Amino acid sequence: MSGLSRIRMEILRLLWQTNRPMNLKEISERMNLKTHCVNMHLLNLVRGGYVKRSDKLYVLTDLGKEALGFPSINEKMAKKILSEVPLDKAFHFYRDLDKPLMVYSNSLTDFCEKIKNIDLNSIEFHVYRGDFEVWIHFLGDIELAHRLRLIRELGLSGESLREEVFRAVKLRCDELKKILP
Repeated sequence: MSGLSRIRMEILRLLWQTNRPMNLKEISERMNLKTHCVNMHLLNLVRGGYVKRSDKLYVLTDLGKEALGFPSINEKMAKKILSEVPLDKAFHFYRDLDKPLMVYSNSLTDFCEKIKNIDLNSIEFHVYRGDFEVWIHFLGDIELAHRLRLIRELGLSGESLREEVFRAVKLRCDELKKILP
């Protein structure tokens, strides 16, 4: 573990889970702590390089993600996660057990595109079995697999579920593409 206090780790987890910049007041409210207390912890997290501050908003850094247990993603790893896999390693969409849709994704980018239009029953079927998490973990993206687990735990269904899965995968694809030359 990183040696950070419980509160600082909770701040890092909150920033990771929301996956967007947050201001001091919002972090304080979400953590149910006084603003001055959270401010002190954030200052130390910024000094340590775990969090970055810009325009009064706080964002988790790669070092902050590492403190949470996520491996750092370099160019080689980003390329591996985004590359195509053979058909036998592709994600095959099903509507239910023994009901294949005859649709597959052979890369994370292709998966992102397919999620936009695939049958909602397929998304629900795979999310609640943890299939997306397992396949994405196989691709090498432990962080995105964890993010999809959080989405599964929300208990969403229908278009709300599709939107959350799509948003998470799209943001991650964009983030990984920025690492590539």
